[in-house]
Amino acid sequence: MTMTDRISRALALIDAANAADPAGQAQLYGERMSAVLERLAPDAPETLKIAARAQHIERWTIPRSEYPEGRIPYLTWRKELQKLHARRAGEIMASCGYSDDEIARTGSLLRKERLKQDADAQMLEDVICLVFLEFEAPAFIAKHDDEKVKDILAKTAKKMSANGLEAAGQLPMDARLARLLGEALAG
Repeated sequence: MTMTDRISRALALIDAANAADPAGQAQLYGERMSAVLERLAPDAPETLKIAARAQHIERWTIPRSEYPEGRIPYLTWRKELQKLHARRAGEIMASCGYSDDEIARTGSLLRKERLKQDADAQMLEDVICLVFLEFEAPAFIAKHDDEKVKDILAKTAKKMSANGLEAAGQLPMDARLARLLGEALAG
């Protein structure tokens, strides 16, 4: 299997896994992640391309509702998801002929290890934030007041690199989102 064949096969297998999402969102999310990564870093390594596509692989299999309300249970749920995503991506990569080192690297990215110190981990985080801002924030902000939105946008911006923030500034946004993002960044 050539390099091009194996990444194509890995992405197709991730898409196939995500196509089973009862809400029908996981595959679209993966495709958006890949598209944003391609815009930001067209020469990204295969490990990062796979991590981007697998960011929410089979996420619905660990429902948030299985964890109590509150910050600690929420963070526990997120860690369990990261482990799931890393494991499932690794299984798919192994079936496509990726090495143990490549699988470990993708797993590390999906578990968000060494964020801010690892350029690929930071790139993945930037892509996650940009996908949120471009595709999910408009529906999110419609449900919340300005203060809640500014808080979420400030937390989102804090996770991003300078390059990620610059890319965010180039996204088309409605007036309210642009205003609130500006206020969040200024505050």
